[in-house]
Amino acid sequence: MSEPLSRRLFAEALGTALLLATVIGSGIMGERLSAGNAALALLGNTLPTGAILVVLILIFGPVSGAHHNPAVSLACALRGELKWPEFALYAAAQVSGGILGVFAAHAMFGLPILQISVHARTGPGQWFAEGVATFGLMLAVFGCAARAPQAVAYAVGLYITAAYWFTASTSFANPAVTIARSLSDTFAGIAPGGAPAFIAAQFVGMLAALAAARQLWPPPAHTGP
Repeated sequence: MSEPLSRRLFAEALGTALLLATVIGSGIMGERLSAGNAALALLGNTLPTGAILVVLILIFGPVSGAHHNPAVSLACALRGELKWPEFALYAAAQVSGGILGVFAAHAMFGLPILQISVHARTGPGQWFAEGVATFGLMLAVFGCAARAPQAVAYAVGLYITAAYWFTASTSFANPAVTIARSLSDTFAGIAPGGAPAFIAAQFVGMLAALAAARQLWPPPAHTGP
């Protein structure tokens, strides 16, 4: 990318912060306004998350690629689209930005800034769901990048909106999001003990999508001497 690395890292940190502020804040608001209706609270969490992803990719895509997700950044490194030292810095910016976004959401709703979630999310079904969620997310990214790059923002936002409802885990699909959500004892939180398995499943899903994408959208063959 032509943008300086410092600008790209700032975009990744800021974008991930806004993403987590939306995920946590909409979860808090949804739970407060739903009068105990879990489905309504989840819907209130889902729609803002899908919407903010479209906005973030549109505004930060031209700067940093708008990964906001270490799984996406790792895939780019594996595909030779991001240097390995840059991947490490991207991931650090994403995780730190996500944590700041969680803190911002807590501050907006008058909650203690520092929290540890006790919301248990675990078990083979949820781990498999995270693999499926991340697999589908990465296919959306790879497919649009190969055939319809102008549609990436909309495809990602719509996919996550759908995956909130068809996966047992509500589709974290993002290691930075998983880490940050472990620091919020609110509707969207995850107990820290459940986070490592979620993250492992997310990377497995990403690798599976990377293999599938090579079959579906192979790079153009080189010609010439």
